[in-house]
Amino acid sequence: MRKPKIKPNTKSKISVQIIRSAQLPDYDIKLGDRLIRQLRIPTDTPVQLAFGSFKQEIQVTSGGKSNSLALSPSIFSNTGLLPRTTMNVRYYPAEKTLKIGPLIGVMVSRYQPDEPEKPFGSISAFCLEMVNAAKKQGAYVYFFTPDMIGTNPSTLEAIAYDSGWKKLSVPAPDVINNRLSTRKLENSPSVQHFMREVKSQYGTQIFNEKFLDKSDVFEALGTNAKLQKYLPESYLLSGYPTLKKMCAAYRTVFLKPVRGSLGKGIIRISRQENGHYQTMTTSLEGIKKHAYASLPKLFSSLSAKIKKTRYQIQQGLDLIRINKRNVDFRALMHKDKGGKWAVTSIVARIAGGDHFVSNLARGGTLSSVKDALAMSVLPLSAKQTAPARMNQAALDIAHGLEAAIPYHFGELGIDLAMDTTGRIWLLEVNSKPSKGENAPLNTDSKVRPSAVRLIQYCQYLTGL
Repeated sequence: MRKPKIKPNTKSKISVQIIRSAQLPDYDIKLGDRLIRQLRIPTDTPVQLAFGSFKQEIQVTSGGKSNSLALSPSIFSNTGLLPRTTMNVRYYPAEKTLKIGPLIGVMVSRYQPDEPEKPFGSISAFCLEMVNAAKKQGAYVYFFTPDMIGTNPSTLEAIAYDSGWKKLSVPAPDVINNRLSTRKLENSPSVQHFMREVKSQYGTQIFNEKFLDKSDVFEALGTNAKLQKYLPESYLLSGYPTLKKMCAAYRTVFLKPVRGSLGKGIIRISRQENGHYQTMTTSLEGIKKHAYASLPKLFSSLSAKIKKTRYQIQQGLDLIRINKRNVDFRALMHKDKGGKWAVTSIVARIAGGDHFVSNLARGGTLSSVKDALAMSVLPLSAKQTAPARMNQAALDIAHGLEAAIPYHFGELGIDLAMDTTGRIWLLEVNSKPSKGENAPLNTDSKVRPSAVRLIQYCQYLTGL
């Protein structure tokens, strides 16, 4: 005998258009009969409406054949919702709660209302892509700076998009994507207090909540046997003995500021044929070169810098080059709609001019992995297997990092390199990957996959 079909879980979600109805009493909402049945919402008893930290007891009434969710003007003003927004809706019978969302807050460093084309600086285009991705997937996204956080964590000022950027008063979100671009802002008492409060009071989930220091990354990954093959020899520069040991072992070493980004302040140290040493340092003006007759003299010249800035010293690698320019690879990783790490894209970055770093901020250019490998001098077998091996390396490193560092990450920029034998190496991991560096190489889509993945991960975290 055939078993009867099991009815869908009562937590199933639907996507509806939210409309504003001036005729509705403050504590009533109107939903189509078919949707009420589908979600199994009781109409004979009050239920709780939840949107981020906003909660209100309401009565669900029949909207006939409507496919919309009608709310009163007061609910609109208290939630910062925009009319005609399409949202996901889910009913939780145990809590008698009707949730709409997810409500996603992106914490950014600046908002410039007097620059409507670039209100969020270099990430403005990406912010608009997140808005478009959220609209398609039934989510609501807003953007806020530390200055917009008030004394009460349940509400804050934020910027949302409705035919233009608008400032609104909104509830605390279900999920926060931390896109702050400086440690100073991230570590400020007001930001840290806000993050603690919304986590504990409203169960807000925060991802990419912390910058990663280079020393922390290599220390954490160094204990993982599976990752050893990707890790160049690397230490926190503690003094002259460490420098002497590394320069004896390798003809070229790199000093990288532990908290540096965009290739700023990296020093390349090369041992010359005559036993002398040369340094090349990246700066805003370009590359600065200096020669030293001995390693102690070189260390002496660096001592003032080392006192002010912590450096990671790293083995120099014989990397593949294109037209005598260094090449590395940026793997952009995201948690996907199932909450698993996935490779969103990998692009090749070719150093510009005389630079030895490939960052776009230093004149580097982007290329597809396939094109970069085709132009490089590598054994054919290494070229053929390289894309799959890079994908695997990026996944291994993302999983290893998550296991070793007790913070929540949903997005990572993993910089990989390949030496002339085809071996893959880890250069660094960035928890706030630049949105210029992962711009899509093809412009067929107006929303790049990374924006879509971020929204999908927020939906996974909230179940909405």
